[in-house]
Amino acid sequence: MSAGAPRGAGSASRGPGRAGLRASLAGLTTRGRSFLAAGTAAALCAYVLGQSELLRVGLLLAALPLVCVLVLHRTRHRVSGSRRLTPVRVPAGGEARVQLRMDNGSRLPTGLLMLQDRVPYVLGPRPRFVLDRLEAGGRREVSYRVRSDMRGRYPLGPLQLRLTDPFGLVELTRSFGTYDLLTVVPRTEELAPVRLTGETSGYGDGSHRALALAGDDDVIPRTYRRGDDLRRVHWRSTARYGELMVRREEQPQRSRATVLLDTRAVAFEGAGPESAFEWAVSAAASTLVHLLERGFAVRLLTDTGSAVPGEGGGFSSGGSESTEASGLMMDTLAVVGHSDGAGLSRAHDALRSGGADDGGGTGSGGGGLLVAFLGDLDDAQTETAAGMRGRSGAAVAFVLDPDRWAGRPGTQVEERLRRLRETGWTALAVPPGASFGDLWRQAGSAPLGAETSGGRS
Repeated sequence: MSAGAPRGAGSASRGPGRAGLRASLAGLTTRGRSFLAAGTAAALCAYVLGQSELLRVGLLLAALPLVCVLVLHRTRHRVSGSRRLTPVRVPAGGEARVQLRMDNGSRLPTGLLMLQDRVPYVLGPRPRFVLDRLEAGGRREVSYRVRSDMRGRYPLGPLQLRLTDPFGLVELTRSFGTYDLLTVVPRTEELAPVRLTGETSGYGDGSHRALALAGDDDVIPRTYRRGDDLRRVHWRSTARYGELMVRREEQPQRSRATVLLDTRAVAFEGAGPESAFEWAVSAAASTLVHLLERGFAVRLLTDTGSAVPGEGGGFSSGGSESTEASGLMMDTLAVVGHSDGAGLSRAHDALRSGGADDGGGTGSGGGGLLVAFLGDLDDAQTETAAGMRGRSGAAVAFVLDPDRWAGRPGTQVEERLRRLRETGWTALAVPPGASFGDLWRQAGSAPLGAETSGGRS
């Protein structure tokens, strides 16, 4: 027996015949052991008492489970299994469907089959199925659903198959070798299209058009091509080169955005789906999805200085690459945990160094939208965060105060917010249970440096 490869492919091989006879004997069920013990006892009593009829009965009882062991051991069942997981990536709280298929590739029917798939406890109870006799060349399909309120990456499998004889005296267990991975990504919230203060380009399709010239003397013309608009003919260059020249087309540029997620363990308290850190992860995921849908070139940056996608602070590109980058960033958020760092200096350095310009907008160090989700800030980290604003065209900070999330009185967060606003940040405090959609709209309507407070959902 063999398990199929992840997502449905399967292969068949020799099954119980590979196991040793000792392993087959160990597969005797309680009924089989009882038959063997009763038969042995009856045979001994018949020998002592000289009762030939009882001896025959005892030998029959003892031989039956042994014959079943031998038959099941030598029977070459070719049973293959496969698993299909749909979808392979779900948001927290969403359900995925797992479909199991068993195929009997041998010429002999099987006995009763019992299936058990191993799943982590967080996904629910371990699924078990009982299949009737599987005829030669037959197929059976069963399915179950898994669900998790916690993001993460969870293995499904390996699949275990228990094969029994018709009398239920012997039970052999085999484990299939493959497994699938279910990725539970953070929940996302649909955000309103707002214009954030300080943006250098139109916030709508995430792109703007910039002429490739600064003045009439800085024109970089090209040769006229059939179909070009005659209104773009550059007569001075035409007279100079002796052939019809036109101004270059306006070059589309994609606005850039960086989503900064603070993962420091010292900056957050608590755990679980309702904790402050999980709120920050979910809000960061919502922001990434929203900005990608609006056409931004986006990257995810953490306090450790690591950026996704790409090394060196690379941003996502358009088209299919943007879809791949979105999946990569969501997969990263699915498994992101607390870091051991105590400060934001690495993220500050990553923003200062930036990435190479791809021709689609300003360099990361010279502009672009910055959206930060920050935990507890002391004086030093507040100054570090304030210094990040100089590298960005617009900066919005959502600060989660651990005192307020833990139900303790605290006033330092307002001082931190005031300092960030003085350096040009649009800074908002995030109270427990706040709706990120409401805070996002507040960030879009707040004037630069305004006193803004988060609202409850």
